[in-house]
Amino acid sequence: MLKLRLKRTGRKRSPSYRLVVMESLSRRDGRPIEELGYYNPINKQYNFDVEKIKKRLNEGVKPTETVTFLLKKAEILK
Repeated sequence: MLKLRLKRTGRKRSPSYRLVVMESLSRRDGRPIEELGYYNPINKQYNFDVEKIKKRLNEGVKPTETVTFLLKKAEILK
């Protein structure tokens, strides 16, 4: 099952996340199928590829709870 989830990047105590499509059983920092954007929780900045995200959601990819919250905040989901 494919999931839309966050992959952690960045330094210690300075996290940054990439929004990726991954297999649900793969590890958090494993190899993604596709990268769809990024989120920086320190600066509260994000940049998402809206067209690709909507395409993946229509294909049946399930977002995690945190990703759902971020997509609602970015007004991609309602």
